[in-house]
Amino acid sequence: MSFRSFKESLKPCSTTTNSEDLSPLLIPRKPPKSSLSQQLKRLQDPLLCPPIQQQRQDEEIPKEKEEEGHGRLPVNRHRNQEPVSTHFQFDPTGPYEPMVLSSPGEVPIVQVPASINCRLLEHQREGVKFLYELYTNNHGGVLGDDMGLGKTIQTIAFLAAIYDNDTEHCASKMIISGQAGKRGPILIVCPTSVIQNWENEFSKWASFKVAVYHGANRDLILEKLEAHGSDILITSFDTFRIYGSILSEVHWEIVIVDEAHRLKNEKSKLYQACLEIKTKKRFGLTGTIMQNKILELFNLFDWVAPGSLGTREHFRDFYDEPLKHGQRSSAPERFVRVAEERKEHLVLVLRKYLLRRTKEETIGHLMMGKEDNVVFCAMSELQKRVYKRMLQLPDIQCLINKDLPCRCGSPLKQVECCNRTVPNGVIWPFLHKDNPDGCDSCPFCLVLPCLVKLQQISNHVELIKPNSKDDIEKQRKDAEFTSAIFGNDIDLVGGSTQSENFMVLSGVEHCGKMRTLEKLMLSWVSKGDKILLFSYSVRMLDILEKFLIRKGYCFCRLDGSIPMSCRQSLVDEFNSSPSKQVFLISTRAGGLGLNLVSANRVVIFDPNWNPAQDLQAQDRSFRYGQRRHVIVFRLLAAGSLEELVYSRQVYKQQLSNIAVSGKMEKRYFEGVQDCKEFQGELFGICNLFRDLSDKLFTSEIIESNENRLQAYGRQNDEKSGATIVGNCGIPAKEASEASSSDSEARKSDESNIAMTNKSMLEDLGIVYAHRNEEIVNFGPWIKGEIDASMPKNDGVKHQCGPSTAKRLLNGRPKVAQKEASSNKVPKKSQYSLLAQYMGMKEVDFSKWLLSASNSEREKVLLDYKQHKEKLKMGEEKQAD
Repeated sequence: MSFRSFKESLKPCSTTTNSEDLSPLLIPRKPPKSSLSQQLKRLQDPLLCPPIQQQRQDEEIPKEKEEEGHGRLPVNRHRNQEPVSTHFQFDPTGPYEPMVLSSPGEVPIVQVPASINCRLLEHQREGVKFLYELYTNNHGGVLGDDMGLGKTIQTIAFLAAIYDNDTEHCASKMIISGQAGKRGPILIVCPTSVIQNWENEFSKWASFKVAVYHGANRDLILEKLEAHGSDILITSFDTFRIYGSILSEVHWEIVIVDEAHRLKNEKSKLYQACLEIKTKKRFGLTGTIMQNKILELFNLFDWVAPGSLGTREHFRDFYDEPLKHGQRSSAPERFVRVAEERKEHLVLVLRKYLLRRTKEETIGHLMMGKEDNVVFCAMSELQKRVYKRMLQLPDIQCLINKDLPCRCGSPLKQVECCNRTVPNGVIWPFLHKDNPDGCDSCPFCLVLPCLVKLQQISNHVELIKPNSKDDIEKQRKDAEFTSAIFGNDIDLVGGSTQSENFMVLSGVEHCGKMRTLEKLMLSWVSKGDKILLFSYSVRMLDILEKFLIRKGYCFCRLDGSIPMSCRQSLVDEFNSSPSKQVFLISTRAGGLGLNLVSANRVVIFDPNWNPAQDLQAQDRSFRYGQRRHVIVFRLLAAGSLEELVYSRQVYKQQLSNIAVSGKMEKRYFEGVQDCKEFQGELFGICNLFRDLSDKLFTSEIIESNENRLQAYGRQNDEKSGATIVGNCGIPAKEASEASSSDSEARKSDESNIAMTNKSMLEDLGIVYAHRNEEIVNFGPWIKGEIDASMPKNDGVKHQCGPSTAKRLLNGRPKVAQKEASSNKVPKKSQYSLLAQYMGMKEVDFSKWLLSASNSEREKVLLDYKQHKEKLKMGEEKQAD
C-alpha cells in the first residue's frame, strides 16, 4: 500500500460536510458582472490581447489526463485568455471505504461499494441516499439535478448498493424484502443517443450484466433476460413505445427513465406505455423537470408516484391556475398572495419525491462560472423588407383579422364566415390542393407553416428558398412563395432557386446574425477560445459551414447524418486537438450526451420555443471538468418573431422556478398561458404575427417593469422618510441635500458610458443585449438583505411564513443570515446606532456615507457587528 493510499484510508467517510471546516478552501465563485459591451471592449483592447504565438512560446502547458469515473475529458490547452481555476486543488472524493445506506441494526447491510464511494462527490452521495430512501418507502421519485452533475453515476451507485455489487468480489446478489431468492431485473429507458453512454458507465463503475433491447435480436435479449442472464435491460424511448406491451409483462424490480421530461404529455404513446409498467419503484432522471406548462409536473410525478399530487383536476384548480394568474404583471394583491401560498405548498409536497440541485449549489466552487448573454442583432435591410412582405401575405392577414366582424355584414367573425379559407393566398392553396373547400381546422392550419417561414427569414433569407432534397411539387410551391415575398429583391438574392454560389452563401451582408457572429468570432479566436456553434436547422448549418471555410476556421461538425458510433470520436478529437477552433452542432442531434468541456464560448444561433433545448445545448460545455469561464451568446433577430419566442422562454423559465424551486420572480407579462381572457402581449395568434420592427419589444417590457419597481420604491421612501444608500437608511432630506452636488456629474458620467456602450454594440450590429439570469431571476440580494424599497402592494411578498424565510436564509452565507436577522430592528434605529459608533451625528454620517466607497462601508458594518458581538459576550459573562 502506498503512503497516499494509507493516508486516504485514515480519512473519516462522513456523508455530511461541515461548511465551517471547508470555508477556507471553498472560495465563493464570483463571475464578472460587466455588461456585454464592456466584455467586448476588453476583448478588442490590443494591450489585453497579446499575440497567440508569443503566448504559446512563453507558456508551458501541461497535458491533461482524462480522469476515470467522472467523465472528464482533456481540456483546451490554450490558456492565454482565461485563467485556470485554482479551486481544483480541493479533493472532492472520499476514502476507500463503503458508504452504508441501511439503518443501524438493519440486516442485511446495504452499502455502496468502496470502489464506487471513493470516487463520488459529496452531492452525489446525497443523491444516492435520496434514491435509496425512495426505494425503501416503496415508491418512486425524481432526481432532478442540473445537467452535468452525474445523475447516471448516482443511479449506478444506488443500484450497486441494492444489488450488493462489489467489483472486487464480483458478487451480484439482489436484496428484495419479502422475496428471498428472487431477483427482479432493472429496466432503463433512455434516448437512443445515450444508450452507449449508459453501457460505458456501467462497465466503468460496476460489474452488472447489461443487455440492450434495441435494434435486431430483441427476442434473443428477452429470452436471455427471462433466463436470468441479465441484471439490467436498457432500451430506447422509441423501442419501448412500440414494444412496451411486451416489456411490461416482465416483473421489473426498478424502472428508471432517463430524460424523464419526455413523459410530460399524458396523451403521448410513450406515456401510455410507461403507465403499463407494473412496479411502484419508478425513478425519473431529468435536469429540466418542467419545460412548458405547470401541468407537466403533474404528468411526471403522477407516473413516478401515482396519486402524490391528487387528481389532474385538483392540481389544475389548486396549483396551476393560481400560480399562472399570480404571475401576471397587474395581478391583484389577493391573487399574488394566494399564488405565494400555493407555491409554498407545492414545493413542500414535491420535496418528498424530488431532489433538485444546481451547479452553483454543488460544484460551483470547482468551476469558473457561466454567463448567458441574450444578444438582439439588427436584421439586414433585405431581411426587414422580406419580413414585412411576409406579414402582408393574405394567409397571415387572414389569421390576424380572424376575430374582426365579417365584411359581408353578417354578425359572425371573419374566421367563421367569408375568410375561413384563403384561396388567394400563397401557402393555403398548396396545403389544400386536394381539398379546395378547406379542412376542419382552417384557417388555423396556416399557423405552423407561417411561423416556420418567419423564423427562417429571421435567420437567413436563403432558408426560405426551395430545398433541392424535397420533392418536385414542394420545390415548385416554395419557388412561388419565394418570388412572392422577395418581390423586387429577387435578383439581389440570385433568383427564387437555391443558390449554389459559395461566395453568396458564405457572405454576411444579407444576414444580421452572421454579421455579428463574424466580429465576435474574430475576437474569440484571436484569444485562443474554442467555440460551440449550435443551430436547429441543418440547412443553416450548411451555410455556417461555408462561412467558417471562407474565414479559414478549423472546425468539426455533428448533425443527424453522423452515425452514433462516430460521434464520440468527433467529441474526443475536438477536445484534444488545439487546432480545432469551432464545433458546428445540430441542436437536435447534439443536445444530449456530449461532453465538450474544452470549449468556453457557446453560440446558439436560433432560439427554440422550448427553453430546455437551449439550456441543454449550453451545458454541453458548462459541466463538471470545465476549467474556464463559459460565456454563452444567444443570437436573436431584433424586431422579429424570435423576440416573442425568447419572451415566452422567460415566461416558462419563471413558471418553472416558481413551481419547482419556490423562487420569487419578477412579473413582466400580462399574458396567462392557455387563458383566452388574458392573452396579453405573449399569447394568441395576433401576437405571433405582430409587426415588431418599429419597437424594442423585449427591452420595453423589461424597462417598464424596472421603472414600475423604482416608482414603487420612491413612493415607499417618501412615506418612510428615508432612502437606501449602500446598506444603511439615510433620512431623505439630508440625503437629497448631500447628493444634489454630485447628481449632475454622475448623470453625465452615466450618459457618456451609455453612449460608448451603444456605439460599440452598433458597430457589432447589436441593437441591445442583456443577461438571461438577471432577467429570469428576481435579482441578486444586496448583502443578504431584502430590499426595503420593494413595496408590499407590488404583490411580491418577501417574508411569507417560516418556510419561505428559512429557504431564503439557507440559500445565503451565515453572515447574510445574521444580517437578515438584524432587520428586525428598524432601519432608522440601526442608522442612529451606526452614527454613534462612528462618533458622528446623523447628518454628518449621511455625508460620509455618500462620499465613502463600498469597501469602506462594508468595513464599518463588519467592525460594528464585531463590536456588538463583543458587547453581547461580555454581558453573558457578567450574567453568569
